Amino acid sequence: MAVFDDLVGQDQAVAVLSRAAAAAGEVVRGGRGAGMTHAWLFTGPPGSGREDAARAFAAALLCSDGGCGHCDQCHQVFVGSHPDLESVRPQGLSYSVKQTRELILRAAGAPTQGRWRVILFEDADRATESAANALLKAIEEPPPRTVWLLCAPAPDDLMITIRSRCRVVNLTTPGTEAVAHVLATRDSVPPEVARFAARAAQGHIGRARALALDEGVRRRREAVLGIPRSLTGVGECVSAAERLVKTAEEEAAVATAALNENETAELRKLYGEGSTGKGLNRGLVRGGAGALKELEDRQKSRATRIKRDSLDAALLELVSFYRDVLAMQFGAGVELANDDLRFDLDQLAKAATPEETLRRIDAIMQCRERLAANVNPQMAVEAMMLSLRS
Repeated sequence: MAVFDDLVGQDQAVAVLSRAAAAAGEVVRGGRGAGMTHAWLFTGPPGSGREDAARAFAAALLCSDGGCGHCDQCHQVFVGSHPDLESVRPQGLSYSVKQTRELILRAAGAPTQGRWRVILFEDADRATESAANALLKAIEEPPPRTVWLLCAPAPDDLMITIRSRCRVVNLTTPGTEAVAHVLATRDSVPPEVARFAARAAQGHIGRARALALDEGVRRRREAVLGIPRSLTGVGECVSAAERLVKTAEEEAAVATAALNENETAELRKLYGEGSTGKGLNRGLVRGGAGALKELEDRQKSRATRIKRDSLDAALLELVSFYRDVLAMQFGAGVELANDDLRFDLDQLAKAATPEETLRRIDAIMQCRERLAANVNPQMAVEAMMLSLRS
C-alpha cells in the first residue's frame, strides 16, 4: 500500500498493518474482519517513525482503497484536515485528565464519512496517571467504528492495563544505508551528504533529513560535539554549560513565539476583543481572563518541553560521541556515528581508559534523568560538564 512507502526498514510492521487495513475494509463491508482491533500501540526508539506509521495506518483505514496514497482521503490525513481523524500531541510536559476527557468526548462521535473514527495519540506516555485511567475506560468500551492509535517509546511506558488492551506494533531503527537511500532518492541529497547525515543521525530519519538539508542544524551539531575537547578547566565547563542551556532556550523561544502570538490573538478574538458595541468588548474580554491564563500556562509548559527536548537532543549527541570513543578503545568493528570527527575520537580514546569513558557516559545519562526530574538545567548541565572534564 502506497501510504506505507515512507516507513523505511519496517517491513514486518508494514505487513501487520497492511493485513489489518484489509480486515478493516471487510468490517466496513459488513464482514468479520479478523485481524482488526480497536486499539493499537506503536512503539520504537526515537526516529523509528512511530507517528508516521500510525498516521499511515490511519490513512489506510479511512481510504476506500485501503491506503492508495493519492486520493483526497489520504491527502487529508497527511495534512491533518480529515474530519474523522483526531490527532493529539501533548504540547506541554504532560497531558492532563481534563484534556483526556475532552478527547474522549470527541472520540465518541460517529464517523462523518461512514468508515472509521480514528484517534491518533502521539506521546501517549506523557499522560498523567489520572489521564491514563480515564483513557483506559475509553479503550475498554470504545464506541462502534472508533480506533485508538497510541504512540510511545516502549510498551512499559504505559500502564499495563492499557497496553494489554492494545495490539502492539514494534518499530525498529532503520539502517544507515536505508536512510541514506531515502535522502538521496526522495530529497535529492548528494550521496556523500546523505550517508554522512544517516550515519550521524543513527537511523533517526527526521534528524538525518535536518542534518542533510539545514546548515544551521549541522553547525549546532558541530558546536555540541566540540564540547569534549573544550573542557580544559572549571571555567570552561561553566561556560560550555551556559552556552548549551542558552542555545536550548533560544530554540524554544523561536519555536514558540509565532505560535503563542497566533493562539493568543485567536483567543482574544473569540472572547470579543476588538468587537464593537457599548460594553461588549470589556465584558467579554474580562470573561475570557481565565481562559487566557490557562492558555498562557499551556504555552509556558510547551516552551519548557521544547527547551528540555532541545537539551536532551544535545546530550544524546554527546552520548554518541563517547560511545564512538569507547568503540575505538575496544577496537570494535562497528560503524562510528561521528566518523567525520575521527581525529577527536582518536585523541580522547588515547587519553582515557574505557572505564573513564563509561563514567562520562553515565554522567550524561544522569544529567538527562535530573532534567526529567525538573532539576535546574544550568546546575544539572554544569555538574555534567565537570564530570566530563574529570
